[in-house]
Amino acid sequence: MNRDGIVEFVAVVEQRSFTLAAKKLRISTAKVSRQVSALETRLSSRLLNRTTRVVTPTELGQQFYHQCRHILDQLDDAERFVSEQQLTPSGKLMLTAPVTYGERIIAPVVNDFLTLHPRIEVSLNLTNQVVDLVQENYDLAIRLGHLESSSLIARRLGSRTLFTCASPEYFEQHGLPQSVADLARHQCIAGTSAHWQFNVNGRVVTYRLPNARLRCNSGVGIRDAARKHLGIIQLPDYYVADDIESGRLKVILPAQQIDDDGIWAVYPQTRHVSTKVRLLLDYLITRLGPGA
Repeated sequence: MNRDGIVEFVAVVEQRSFTLAAKKLRISTAKVSRQVSALETRLSSRLLNRTTRVVTPTELGQQFYHQCRHILDQLDDAERFVSEQQLTPSGKLMLTAPVTYGERIIAPVVNDFLTLHPRIEVSLNLTNQVVDLVQENYDLAIRLGHLESSSLIARRLGSRTLFTCASPEYFEQHGLPQSVADLARHQCIAGTSAHWQFNVNGRVVTYRLPNARLRCNSGVGIRDAARKHLGIIQLPDYYVADDIESGRLKVILPAQQIDDDGIWAVYPQTRHVSTKVRLLLDYLITRLGPGA
């Protein structure tokens, strides 16, 4: 198989630019252009649409790109596999997780992992945005709740529980709700969503919050409001478990609490998962899984 020009072609498609592809490959732009043109000549096909602003693949070029990308990934995996059999696990891991869960749960686990593997480096990006793992070269992402359908592989790490709660002082003043409908008479504090979920007669129902006295896109912020007796909140356990255990917050409507949902590690689908990624996955499952 003649592979001349394939690496350059793949880089141009991914970077959408001959100049950026050359920078990534650390060769001249002229060489990238020559190699891609020679590839098109050899295949008797136009693979790229070239304009002054951007380079995009033709329909045939897009199909050819996916096949080439798969082959190059397999070659990379094969080389990595051989190397990793001879070496202590090393190198950089790119990991992303939601902000609060990452701060409270993931970061301490990653720090412990690094003490066990001194030659591994981790770049941990905490963000509530859904990151494109392939485009941004992430090895692993932590995702919470329901997963959208995708080509990513998912491993369940554990589960989280949603609690509806407020301070005992709030309930002393306003009374204790006995049903979901009773919430309409209470101060409900809204987070990133204007809807709460409950289990009513065996099915999940969505409760739309009335006009809230406070809306805040920070779980920490609305937890503080509940601690200060301002109203009722609904948050995952990693925000409020300590407050519930200490009695600072009181759980309501336990019979209407929805089933726990998942905490997941997701990663791109490749034939070979690197040793360092596999080690971190196994460590996360050990630390966060059932019985941890």
